Amino acid sequence: MAAYRNTAVLLLFSFLQACVSGLPTNARDPVCGYKSCPATQPSMLNVHLVPHTHDDVGWLKTVDQYYYGDRNDIQHAGVQYILDSVVQELQKDPSRRFIYVESAFFYRWWKQQKQAMRRTVTQLVNEGRLEFINGGWCMSDEATTHYSAVIDQMTLGLRFLNDTFGPCGRPRVAWHIDPFGHAREHASIFAQMGYDGFFFGRLDYQDKQRRTVAKELELLWRASESLSAPTADLFTGILPNGYNPPAYFCWDQFCDDAPIRDDPDLEDFNVHEIVQLFLETARNQSKMYKTNHIIMTMGSDFQYENANLWFKNMDKLIRYVNGQQAAGSQVNVLYSTPSCYLQELHRANSTWALKTDDFFPYADDAHDFWTGYFTSRPALKLYERKSNSLLQTCNQLEVLGGPQSRSGPFGKGSSDFMRRAMAVAQHHDAVSGTEKQHVAYDYARRLATGWDYCQVVVMNSMAVLSGSDVSRVFCEKLNISVCPLTEASKMFSMNVYNPLARPVNWYVHLPVNGSAYSVADAQGNPVSCEVIPVSKATQVLRGDQSWAQNELVFQVQAPPLGYTTYSISLLQNRPPPPPPRPNAPLTMQNKFLKVTFDPATGLLSGLSNLETQQSIKLSQNFYWYNASAGNNEESDQPSGAYIFRPNTSTPFIISKSAKLQIVQNGVVQEVRQVFSPWVSQVVRLHEESRELELEWTVGPIPIQDALGKEVITRLDSSIQTDGYFYTDSNGREVLERRRDYRPTWDLKQSEPIAGNYYPINSRAYIKDKASQLTVVTDRSQGASSIIDGSLEIMLHRRLLYDDVRGVGEPLNETGGWGSSEGLVVRGRLLVTLTPPETAADTHRPLAQQQVLQPLLSFSEGKAKPTTRLEFSGLQAALPPAVHLLTVSQWDFDSVLLRLEHQYQSGESKAYSQPVTVNLQKLFSEVEVLGATEMSLGANQWKSEMTRLDWRPSTGEAVPPPSKRPADPSPWEVTLKPMEIRTFLLRIKQS
Repeated sequence: MAAYRNTAVLLLFSFLQACVSGLPTNARDPVCGYKSCPATQPSMLNVHLVPHTHDDVGWLKTVDQYYYGDRNDIQHAGVQYILDSVVQELQKDPSRRFIYVESAFFYRWWKQQKQAMRRTVTQLVNEGRLEFINGGWCMSDEATTHYSAVIDQMTLGLRFLNDTFGPCGRPRVAWHIDPFGHAREHASIFAQMGYDGFFFGRLDYQDKQRRTVAKELELLWRASESLSAPTADLFTGILPNGYNPPAYFCWDQFCDDAPIRDDPDLEDFNVHEIVQLFLETARNQSKMYKTNHIIMTMGSDFQYENANLWFKNMDKLIRYVNGQQAAGSQVNVLYSTPSCYLQELHRANSTWALKTDDFFPYADDAHDFWTGYFTSRPALKLYERKSNSLLQTCNQLEVLGGPQSRSGPFGKGSSDFMRRAMAVAQHHDAVSGTEKQHVAYDYARRLATGWDYCQVVVMNSMAVLSGSDVSRVFCEKLNISVCPLTEASKMFSMNVYNPLARPVNWYVHLPVNGSAYSVADAQGNPVSCEVIPVSKATQVLRGDQSWAQNELVFQVQAPPLGYTTYSISLLQNRPPPPPPRPNAPLTMQNKFLKVTFDPATGLLSGLSNLETQQSIKLSQNFYWYNASAGNNEESDQPSGAYIFRPNTSTPFIISKSAKLQIVQNGVVQEVRQVFSPWVSQVVRLHEESRELELEWTVGPIPIQDALGKEVITRLDSSIQTDGYFYTDSNGREVLERRRDYRPTWDLKQSEPIAGNYYPINSRAYIKDKASQLTVVTDRSQGASSIIDGSLEIMLHRRLLYDDVRGVGEPLNETGGWGSSEGLVVRGRLLVTLTPPETAADTHRPLAQQQVLQPLLSFSEGKAKPTTRLEFSGLQAALPPAVHLLTVSQWDFDSVLLRLEHQYQSGESKAYSQPVTVNLQKLFSEVEVLGATEMSLGANQWKSEMTRLDWRPSTGEAVPPPSKRPADPSPWEVTLKPMEIRTFLLRIKQS
């Protein structure tokens, strides 16, 4: 009886949600989408004209400036006028079509429209004449974005379209025409969101040449090694002209091409000339593609402010070209969309070349590799990553705290602003670091405002969960040992919220001015702690010697999806901490690791894993590449925000030795290295850590010598790599890399450094049969293995020339405490040494812990006796293979939940197995009444999600899409390696 009752609840919940949110039900049969596509001519060459605009969500101007058309002295662009004009022109002729991509802009425009205009637009959408493509809040970058943030920003945009337009607002095609290289994980995400195809514009010039000859510009991308085909298979098309119109056929107000002059009584009648040129263009393009259908993108950046110019000329083009059919022409031109074009390719019933790697690195010429942006603006990249962590915490606590978290004792708080700010930050000219400086400041400002909103939600939720409305302080500058409350207080409480679904052990370094403290956990048990002096590098970085002179170091242990509380009190009866020693035995060791240093240079010399009895030679140092300046010669490409182009293949060493200071006690050991006035590092080993921490500080990068510099750290080991190394894809699956090699074409390597750089979002590693050296990062960076046994990571860039890719200014960041000097950046690398067969057991949870870090908040004095000092939102920790990707309030009584299997197939003997989770027994204080599975993008029910099937030219038999094996019960769900499952939970609100 219980099973039937649960099933009934799920069905009822599914129907009610469909009615409320606009999700499709079986009773609805929309005429948009594929059903609304125009007829084509099977015996002719069909040319699909796709009117579109590409509207960057910030680049040369801020988001607001682009929307309103402000600061046209920088770039003439006004998105509101584009949408006004396009809608007006679409009403004039039912054959006209237009696609729109960026939900962030459309959301703004829609809010400002009156009901009459909304009805008009809804009709255009329902008829398929205005079609949403891609549908995310922005068109995200693919190299420097973390998969969790990508899924969030896509969900935000897709939900807005779904809530506003229902099934007709659901995009069927992914459209990434401007990002600078394409990640396999993005293709996997799109496939799991239910997209039928993916089109992009930028492709390595050598790859494009080969594919053009082989007619492989359209292909089948198998985007996962773990998910069984065709789950992550995605048809992928490479557009013929990037995303611009063919030459001589641009009719925007800022184009110089001739309009169609079709009055024979007037001067310069040119219809015959235009028609013949178009027919020749179409025939030449058709030689590169397999079917009798080709696509032409009729638009570009911020075009269609005066849509009449475009549509009036395209109307004429279609009329006069198709008029030639009476004279025997076999070319048919029509207004179309990417989805209508995709449908025709599917109807062709052809086979397609199969691709299993990714599209990195991207180069548009022999010396023009777009690999610099993997690291550009490293401070913004870290801020975006920390903001993602805070947003996930905010989302979780909004659910766990209930309705009062959104309107509690600290005023009305909302996660919505932070969601939008983070979504904008995923744009391919945001976290990528390829925007103008004032735009980068605007992205940071938006995130900072989001922090303010989220912190209110956190305080409200903590007040509900703890039963105490005590004021809380968030110290956002702990990385430079600044927190006024901990520095001045004699007694304070620290709350540690853990957003992971497993317990975490985490070491905190709190800025203090006392010399000795006592620390007690939530049960009143004493916690081992030590006070150490703040490093000189931190003192210099802060610039004000009045800040804390010491750090209190201890380990915290926080429950899964919950918090714990620590009480800290100043003691008066202990001596001050010993000063760092300039000379000491150069060895650090705990029960897991042994780290040795070269006594002559002060550099790392070896690393041993004491548990596995592994030892390798390991040295590490800092270097810089001299950035090419360019001299207006075609072959001399300068380094810039996008492009990495060193003028030599050998980097310059910053120093062959380091000045040292040693800190050693029972909690932490540190070797503080100073390489130069602008490069320093703390090599740190905590008592209970299985990883070695490298905390680097770089800047201000000197430019007095008029040389731009691209700073790297390089780890050189005794591991035998034979040219292979490994990088992650957006923080998920790992891809094998090989120096001077591409899996799908014979590479002619013209840039031995830049041409071997790849993006890493969370980790990179090298290995041989015996050992694997893994480096986990705290942000997105560029990395490579230029020398066998080595792994180098680019940390910071300061450049003096623009790379002529549109941004129009050099990447020369300044900042920090009002200084006009170069920006100082600090970060962490976590290094592990393990056997290859068990390496994932360590680096998978370590990387997740770097992405979702505990949130610390502080309150003055001792907690009240009635305060709840510890809480877990889960009944029990999830299995080690399962990551709780999303817990977010959806509606008043529903929650969006995503569960992820975080291991690849075959990478872990212990964890690369299916695992089952019970949804009803998941939360401790949130009662789940019903659950319905959704697509990854949460804009359609999983049971109703269908995708077009595609056949690879390899001849292999691909199983047709089918329903996955039934779960053990309505409440128990099973996850396979690398699988993400999304559920809408109906909950009981208190």
